Amino acid sequence: MTFVWAMLFLIFIFIEIATVNLVTIWFAFGSIISLFAALFIEEWIWQLVIFIVSSLISLIITKPIVSKLKVKNFTPMNTDRVIGKRGEVVKKITPKDKGEVKVLGSIWTAISDTTLEVGEDVVVDKIEGVKLIVSKEKK
Repeated sequence: MTFVWAMLFLIFIFIEIATVNLVTIWFAFGSIISLFAALFIEEWIWQLVIFIVSSLISLIITKPIVSKLKVKNFTPMNTDRVIGKRGEVVKKITPKDKGEVKVLGSIWTAISDTTLEVGEDVVVDKIEGVKLIVSKEKK
C-alpha cells in the first residue's frame, strides 16, 4: 500500500504544480503522512482514515493563512473599467435604437432609456453583454 500512497503523493504534487492554485496540496500532505503510516499500519482502512484526517487538518490549518497571503488586488477588465466613467455620444442613442459612445478612448455600443444626441456627455451605469447602459451626465 505504500506504493499507492507514493503514487498519490506524486499525482497530487503534479496537479499542484500544473495548476498553481493550491488545489491538491492538502491531499499531497495527507498522502505523504499515510505513506509513513503504511510502514507501521497494515490495514488499509486505517491508512485511509489517517489520509482523510491529516488532509482535513492541513486544510483547516493552512486555509486561513493562504487566504491572507493571496493577492487581493483586483485588476478590473476593460469592461469593468468603464463603469462609472464619463463618455461622449458619437452616434445618436434613442430608447429604441442603439448608438455609440466613446469612453476611455474606445468606441462602445450603447443604449439608454432617454434620447441622447451626438456630443452629449454621458456616464456609464452598467454593462449588459457588450453594450453599455448610459445616462446623461448630471452637472
